[in-house]
Amino acid sequence: MKPAQPPQWMRQRERSHPGALRFMVWISLTLGRPIGRLVLRFVALYFVLFSPQARRAGRDYLRRALGRAPTWSDGYRHVFSFASTVHDRVYLLNDRFDLFDITFVGDQALHDALKRHPGALLLGAHLGSFEVLRAMAHVRARVPLAMMMYEENARKINAILHAINPGAQQDVVGLGHPDSMLKARDKLDAGYLVGLLADRSLANDSTAECMFLGAPARFALGPWRMAAMLRRPVFFMAGLYLGGNRYELRFEQLADFSTVERSGRDAAIAQAMQAYADRLSELCRRAPYNWFNFFDFWHRT
Repeated sequence: MKPAQPPQWMRQRERSHPGALRFMVWISLTLGRPIGRLVLRFVALYFVLFSPQARRAGRDYLRRALGRAPTWSDGYRHVFSFASTVHDRVYLLNDRFDLFDITFVGDQALHDALKRHPGALLLGAHLGSFEVLRAMAHVRARVPLAMMMYEENARKINAILHAINPGAQQDVVGLGHPDSMLKARDKLDAGYLVGLLADRSLANDSTAECMFLGAPARFALGPWRMAAMLRRPVFFMAGLYLGGNRYELRFEQLADFSTVERSGRDAAIAQAMQAYADRLSELCRRAPYNWFNFFDFWHRT
């Protein structure tokens, strides 16, 4: 049997370079965020001009999110928003939360859930900034945080972390191993928030179809099956970038599998997945330049 082909997002060439990243970190920490953002405008322009495949995919997404044909400036703003969230990691990973105006929405419901049961699953997307979640995990609530991700992604993230701040530590649980769910369970039992970005999948992942931005799209089933087996509450998470130094960190409960019997799991999973896709659609329309999947999401091959 012919092995399954990796999805498009895994086949796209990585365009970042550690040397360039370290140079950008030096500019940002030495000359300050305003100068760093000035340089960032030229970086964003470069990617808009010389990444035609990503540009086409971005236009398809923006057409759905904006409800109109996107302009060239829409495409540039989309890329610049992505570059801004990557750039702000320099400060967030160095605990410079004082530089940002962060609004919290729905975090009280998450705190209440943690009081009833240790640990919760946070299912997000490539929407806005995940690093801004550190503002709650390390400053506001002092809740330990672990991230589940594929090992190749973990390797790239660790390289970025080392370039930005050699002392920064990312608690990562690798996906795709027989003991991945057991390690996630141990983190949850210890009171951790365990985060996972649920809008991408691997070639061999089982998927289910949901309506997303007005059209059918396929999302990975694995995160939801894990949540059901671990019998945990699931919250949607998003760190929306609102421009300048403003972020909105949002939490909304999608499901509580601690109360779902085994016979009702499939129906509960389907309902939770569509709720996830609905919430993602809503936020993509509200903050359209925040979704950073620059590949053909609806017709992925």
